[in-house]
Amino acid sequence: MAYIELKNVSKSYGTGKDRVEILSNINLKIEEGEFIAIVGFSGSGKTTLIKLIAGLEFPDEGEVLYKGEPVTGPSHERGLIFQNYSLLPWLTVRNNVGMAVKERFKSWAKDKLKKRVEDYVGMVGLSHAINKLPKALSGGMRQRVSVTRALSMSPDVILMDEPLSALDALTRGTLQDEILSIWNKDKKTALLITNDVDEGIYMADRIIPLRPGPNATLGPEFAVELQRPRVKTELNSNDTFKKLRNSITNYLIQIGEERSKGLSKEYNLPDIKPVLRTKVFQGTRV
Repeated sequence: MAYIELKNVSKSYGTGKDRVEILSNINLKIEEGEFIAIVGFSGSGKTTLIKLIAGLEFPDEGEVLYKGEPVTGPSHERGLIFQNYSLLPWLTVRNNVGMAVKERFKSWAKDKLKKRVEDYVGMVGLSHAINKLPKALSGGMRQRVSVTRALSMSPDVILMDEPLSALDALTRGTLQDEILSIWNKDKKTALLITNDVDEGIYMADRIIPLRPGPNATLGPEFAVELQRPRVKTELNSNDTFKKLRNSITNYLIQIGEERSKGLSKEYNLPDIKPVLRTKVFQGTRV
């Protein structure tokens, strides 16, 4: 029995002539302890997919199972890291995280709750801002609060909806490593939604593209056969990494071109091809 399973799942929005089928016949199995990355274009239905697993949306057809039972709503067992922060603006960083920790560990003493909040806030480098409101934080800092709030609850499943896309490269890399450290320590089950192929390869065991919607379906899976722990600085010279990156990127380019041709026919758009130019950047042609 798979830890998480989607069986023939379809999801649409709207009614009548305005009805749009976002996902169509999605089948997916995730085993306990696996780290899966779903990659795809913006607007392809990735967020809808993760909301179905989180219990924030429900399929029109098919079923979503967690530990063999239908998902009927949200649960602290499935922690979701949102793309858009979702912080309570009237609560400080401490209280945004603390509210989640208190709800998850109801029997804990105040001192133990306080320490966990401070440890996790410190983990993302925000100890200096722990008593600030979200309005006093930058966008990247707010996202770091959102990440640590979900991780501090120690969910059995970590669901991530492009949680690092708004962060600078250094902070993004640090949080990737923190998420991997937590995942590896307890062997949590993790699902990452991303449009960054390199991020998916660095973090995941399997990468599965989502073909663009409407009627989005899952494409072929790509196994990431790289030993853990993975070292970022060594990946670019790793032949397995380069081959996998090229395979996934070429597949995404292919389905992107197919979608563009389909839209051109549907809306009678002109066939315009981009002109590619190269430039020299610090002595390297790009």
